[in-house]
Amino acid sequence: MRSKFIVFLLCLSNIVYAQQKEFIDYVNPLTGTASSSTVSATKHGTGTESFANVIPAVGVPFGMTQWTPQTETSEKKCLAPYYYKNEKISGFRGTHWISGSCTQDYGSFTIMPISGKLQTKSTEYASGYSHENEVAAPNYYKVLLDHSQITAELTGLARSGMMRFTAGKDDDFHLLITPNSDEEKGFIKIDESKNEVVGYNPAYRIYQGNGKPAGFSGYFVIQFGKKHTNAGVYTGSQHSNELTISNKKDLGAFLKFDLKKGESLTIKIGTSFTSIDNARKNLASEIRTWDFDDVKQQAASVWNRALGKINVETDSTSHKNIFYTALYHSMQQPRLFNDVDGTYPKFAHDYENAINKGENYYDDFSMWDIYRAQLPLVELLQPRTAVDFANSIIKKGEQGNWLPIFPSWNNYTGAMIGDHASVFLTSVYAKNLYGVDYRKAYDLMRKNAFQTPDNQDYKDGKGRRALRDYIKYGYIPMENTVADAYHKNEQVSRTLEYAYDDYAVATMAKRMNKFTDAALLAKRAKNYVNVYDTTLNFVNGRYRDSTWVADFNPDKKISFITEGTSRQYGFYVPHDVQGLANLMGGTDSLETALDSLFAKDEHWHGNEPGHQIPFMYNYTKAPYKTQLAVNRIRREEYADGIGGLSGNDDAGQVSAWYVFAALGFYPLDPVSNQYILTTPLFKEASVLIGNRKRIDITVIGNPETDIYIQSVKLNGAEYPKGYITYEQLMKGAEIEFTLSAEPNPNWASSPENQPASGLD
Repeated sequence: MRSKFIVFLLCLSNIVYAQQKEFIDYVNPLTGTASSSTVSATKHGTGTESFANVIPAVGVPFGMTQWTPQTETSEKKCLAPYYYKNEKISGFRGTHWISGSCTQDYGSFTIMPISGKLQTKSTEYASGYSHENEVAAPNYYKVLLDHSQITAELTGLARSGMMRFTAGKDDDFHLLITPNSDEEKGFIKIDESKNEVVGYNPAYRIYQGNGKPAGFSGYFVIQFGKKHTNAGVYTGSQHSNELTISNKKDLGAFLKFDLKKGESLTIKIGTSFTSIDNARKNLASEIRTWDFDDVKQQAASVWNRALGKINVETDSTSHKNIFYTALYHSMQQPRLFNDVDGTYPKFAHDYENAINKGENYYDDFSMWDIYRAQLPLVELLQPRTAVDFANSIIKKGEQGNWLPIFPSWNNYTGAMIGDHASVFLTSVYAKNLYGVDYRKAYDLMRKNAFQTPDNQDYKDGKGRRALRDYIKYGYIPMENTVADAYHKNEQVSRTLEYAYDDYAVATMAKRMNKFTDAALLAKRAKNYVNVYDTTLNFVNGRYRDSTWVADFNPDKKISFITEGTSRQYGFYVPHDVQGLANLMGGTDSLETALDSLFAKDEHWHGNEPGHQIPFMYNYTKAPYKTQLAVNRIRREEYADGIGGLSGNDDAGQVSAWYVFAALGFYPLDPVSNQYILTTPLFKEASVLIGNRKRIDITVIGNPETDIYIQSVKLNGAEYPKGYITYEQLMKGAEIEFTLSAEPNPNWASSPENQPASGLD
């Protein structure tokens, strides 16, 4: 009897386990694929800023190639491959789109199954579909194409993917394979002896060097689970039975298969940025089976391990969906760029390769965005990957002779403003992550901080824009329109961001005993003072003769501010909040200025310089207002639905903000190793950090209604401070928040419990 009871308990246990959701089950990759419906996006977002510009990407974290349904056929700037509102699918793309960006795809290719008459123009073969017949997950996508009744399925690993197409009716079945070149370039070949199609799509630059070849291509190898019965190539609507075609408009290849209703065709795809042979090797290394479901499960396991580094407990399924979707979006880029043998295209070179041994090489660093929270999240959860990121940036600097500002398409771009690779490298250094040559890093950082390259290199995107004037005047004057930049003007925002970059380089210089550099750069880190107009109490444009711009409206977008207003950008002094408060007249004045921003509904969460703003109350006598503001942003700017992401996600930065904010701590200044505390969203959360220790976060109270911190305990002892340090977290930490529906104006409000400014 006892043995039967034990068997019953084991069976019951298995049933319960089977019913438990995996972490990927909480992810909705379609969130952010429609226009943003959040509060601040509705008010402040315009044009492409009205979209998160993410895609339902299938693959694994930080993979080389993602797989996505395609509703847009080009690689044009600011046009994502997929939008929820589009009514037709024109294929399934191997994409290198930077998630949540306003950039462009590159080296991509598309595969489309069709039935019936052979048609090779996308306007003819694109098929309607229903979202009711669409399944999207991090490891898997499935859709029914209405016209052909073909069911398409996608899955993928780091450099490879599989697709499975199931015929819905008895009719001719064709696959169309198209390199997506807007430059009328590319190559495709049908190799009948190997039952393969191979090809490539040359990458082209944008920003500096716009329209020039990027010096590498996206290569692919496609293998088929069945033999085709007919094949050929096409350009536009013209097709023939030739087996090779190159450098034509709308070129591609078609293959015909005998497929009856209910039968499936499975294909395997390898990708590379170095060669067709290496694409084939990548495929052979990663996918050694024709079992689609097995690869799908492999990808699920990778995602569940990555997402499972944070386990949250809540009664709200919606909150879980938003959280794990944000965590998924935070793991799309930077992009793996090397093959399984370590080969990768040299940075800013022309079809020259290098080999990385023992670590991975990454690209597509949306650096103006991700140094704020996305990269700090990687530093916490996956420090080994953060080291690879840092070494990748150093390699780029060595191969191109200048530290890149915004390295994408494996090239210099000069996109956006600032010099934030320096911030990231200093942040990694401050966390004592091993395996980085920080001497090399500092030499490159210092060169960017003090030197301007010759004319051609400068035009190509190397070095800081307008550095000479910045050094000469202590700010960038209005007369300097910053001609050789993608973002011209924006003089005040550049000055503010260079001041923060100077602080970062000064921090590393000081730790390396380079005291002369440290002192000079620390002085320059105060340059934010030079664009603060004390007669207005706002940052303002300034001329070479020190006079200020007269026509001033703090709530109007203006040329000397990047994608925002003076009121919004004036809080961007993450390294010296106390110094900013002093300029305003003290911490009470800082609190009043923050109150005004939120009262006027001028906080624009979709633009990254605003991300640190709600946490700045912790530098005042009213940290409870951080708790109120963060709770409001979590509620208004993130939702469990297709429009629930505020503005461009920018390589996961907007999503990473949510991950930190939901856990209850945020890296306002990543260099300082301080995280600002706020109210957690979940009753319990467990974070597995990189050294195999854990951060356990528990809440006494109801986070849904009790949004204010009454007290905090760290490892069982009362903790009165409004911040916690990286060193405290990495030892493993138990953090207990006691919450209430009413604010506690005494918690963390005294000066000794406030975060230190980096320049203190």
